[in-house]
Amino acid sequence: MMTDAQWRHIALTTDIVCWATFLTVWVCGALYNARRSPAVRKRGQPLQRWSVAAGIAVAVTVNTLLPHGTWDPLTVHVQWLRAIGAVVLIAATAFAIWARIRLGRMWTSTPVAKQGHQLRTDGPYAIVRHPIYTGILGMFIGTALLMLLGGWVVAVLLAVVLAQWKISVEEKLMAEAFPGAYEDYRRRVPRLVPRVWRRGDAGGR
Repeated sequence: MMTDAQWRHIALTTDIVCWATFLTVWVCGALYNARRSPAVRKRGQPLQRWSVAAGIAVAVTVNTLLPHGTWDPLTVHVQWLRAIGAVVLIAATAFAIWARIRLGRMWTSTPVAKQGHQLRTDGPYAIVRHPIYTGILGMFIGTALLMLLGGWVVAVLLAVVLAQWKISVEEKLMAEAFPGAYEDYRRRVPRLVPRVWRRGDAGGR
C-alpha cells in the first residue's frame, strides 16, 4: 500500500507531465500559426488574452502564496481521489490536444474569423462546440482532484467563469461569420458537456 508521500509524488509528476505536454503543443502550434495562419478578416475582443493570463496568475497565487492552512476546510484527505484525478487529467489533456490539432491553422488565442475559415463540426467538435475549453476545464478539475481540492476549488471556479465569458464572445463572432450554419450547429451540439445519451453528427474552439 502506498504512503501519502508516494501518492503526492505520483500526483505531482502526473500534473507536471500533462500540463507541460499541453503547453508544449500550444507553444509549438502558436509559433507555427504565426507563420502559416491565414489573414484575419474579423476580430473579437482584444483584451481576452490578458484576462486569461490574469486569471491563471490569480489561480497560481491563491494556491502558492497564501498560508497553507487557508485551504484546509476545502481539502479532502482521501488518497484514492488522486487516482480519479489522474484519469480525468490525462483524458482531458488528450481531448484538448486532439481538439487543438483538429482546429489546425484556424486556432488563435483570441476570437477571430480568418480568410477561408471553415466551421469545424467533426471529430471533437461533433461532441461539444468548444472541446478545447472542455479539455482545459477537465484539466483544472483533474488537477484539483490530484491535489485533494483545497485552493484548487477556487482555480476551477475561476476557470469556469473565464471560459464562459470567452465562449459567449466567440459564439457571437461565429454566428456572425457563419450565419445560419452556426445556429444549426448550436442547436445540435452541446456547448461544453457531451450528451452521452445522444449521438450528434455535428466547431467552436
